[in-house]
Amino acid sequence: MKKIILLASSVLLCLSIQAQGIFGGKVTGNFQTDIQASKADSTIGAKSLEDKMRVNAFANILYSTDNFTAGFRYEAYLNPILGFDNEYKGAGIPFRFATYKKDFLEVTVGNYYEQFGNGLVFRSYEERNLGLDNAMDGLRIVAKPLNGLIIKGVVGKQRYYWEDIWQTDNGLVRGADAEISFNEMIPSFATSDFRISLGGSFVSVYEKAATEHITIDEATYQLNIPENIGAGALRMNFGYKNFNLQGEFAQKGQDPNAMNNYIYHKGNALLLAADYSIKGFAIRLEGKRIDNMSFKSKRTQQGNMLNINYLPAITKQHSYSLMSMYSYATQLEGEMGFQADVMYKIKKGTFLGGKYGTDVKLNYSYVSSIDKSAIEGYELNEKGTLGYESSFFKKGDEKYFQEINLEISKKFSPSYKMNFMYAYQEFNPIAYGHPGNPLIYAHIFVAEGIYRFASRNSLKGELQWLTTKQDYDEFAKGDWLQLAAEYNLKGRYFFALSDQWNYGTEQGDKVHYYSIAAGCTINTTRVQISYGKQRQGILCIGGVCREVPASNGLFMTITSSF
Repeated sequence: MKKIILLASSVLLCLSIQAQGIFGGKVTGNFQTDIQASKADSTIGAKSLEDKMRVNAFANILYSTDNFTAGFRYEAYLNPILGFDNEYKGAGIPFRFATYKKDFLEVTVGNYYEQFGNGLVFRSYEERNLGLDNAMDGLRIVAKPLNGLIIKGVVGKQRYYWEDIWQTDNGLVRGADAEISFNEMIPSFATSDFRISLGGSFVSVYEKAATEHITIDEATYQLNIPENIGAGALRMNFGYKNFNLQGEFAQKGQDPNAMNNYIYHKGNALLLAADYSIKGFAIRLEGKRIDNMSFKSKRTQQGNMLNINYLPAITKQHSYSLMSMYSYATQLEGEMGFQADVMYKIKKGTFLGGKYGTDVKLNYSYVSSIDKSAIEGYELNEKGTLGYESSFFKKGDEKYFQEINLEISKKFSPSYKMNFMYAYQEFNPIAYGHPGNPLIYAHIFVAEGIYRFASRNSLKGELQWLTTKQDYDEFAKGDWLQLAAEYNLKGRYFFALSDQWNYGTEQGDKVHYYSIAAGCTINTTRVQISYGKQRQGILCIGGVCREVPASNGLFMTITSSF
């Protein structure tokens, strides 16, 4: 009850400030609620909800002036919708902050999100669709004492559901980052064709060590657990005209924890990317190597919570559902791979380009394990040891993921456009935490057409087909076909139908996962409602994944902003 009173009082106060124009500031905000009802469906493994209906909701309220910003976010999980951790059950204000800017300094107290470089040693962020939020609570300082120089400092603890983190022994995170842009710092570089910037980060986590024992040859030993874990990173960016090269290397000290079986092998990560572009053509090459880089503020924690860093997957992020059925998740214990993207626009007026030109995109990605060999006299990854030896430039024997993807976009008239895509994927279920299962080999085809009417209405049709010989459990369910159609009325209303059919399975029923959806947008408010079946699967965003259980029922989303 106190939380509800606090929320109501805060909203009224903010509205009052907005109405009266106190201090010349303004109030903005946004709201979203997701409502779900699901019934039992034994065919797809969906369970009925004991509470009949579940709700996820949040509201952000922000007050700002020229130099001052403050706000809070109210969240309610009553109860969490399917796929969200039940630890979120409850309601309250987990995020509140105040930021003040003066001269070259910016100071934030309370909760905040921040990232150093590519995030290899520190990234505090929220991904609401994954139920992931590792917001910091503490102090953040950003200083810009010179043109082209940015210095950041952070200290605090990470959010852990509704836990009062300051009453726990969860680790205290401390970090600093600096970046220099020579083109901004040196006046003569401002108009140069060269672009150069350098940066560096260091993050340390203090967590009181608990007693941990191991048994070797029937003798028991106590592990020497370090209480301060440090990680540093260096990054650079070099560009000349249409060419750009960037890279970052991170090193983490000994960090025995539950994710790596309490070994003392040091961690490291390398990201490299090079791209070149001219009119009508662009190419980008990426490479990555990760070795024992799970970095958390609580050494006993497993899963996606309390991650201090972020290790992106260098595989194509798909928007089509069958293309993303076998999405890849980053393997923190060790992986290496590369990705290449080529984009080419066939010129207008040519045979293949036609009147409007044709866009062609080609993508290839490959990820494998890293080389690992056991320490002499010990088992591979044995608890309490250095774990293993690894050659930096040698890949391992196990393939994790491989994909080749071709996309062609063609405009046939001012009103009609089509998109064609083909992908061949090889997927290792180890990415979902199921090592030992055979690889999945899949061919996926997509055709999408959009027709825009003169009245600002549009009609979109979509066909997707996935075919594979693998059909043995929930991670490999044979062939799939999906049809979808959506009609949009003046950008305000829409109506959609879709059917995802598992027609090729031999391990269960051939199920139609149908869905009917409708919605409307009025100014800044959008309402969308859908009814149908959702298959069990894995939802991945940027290499981070969570399992989504099967459901059969109603789902409604309301969003608004002011």
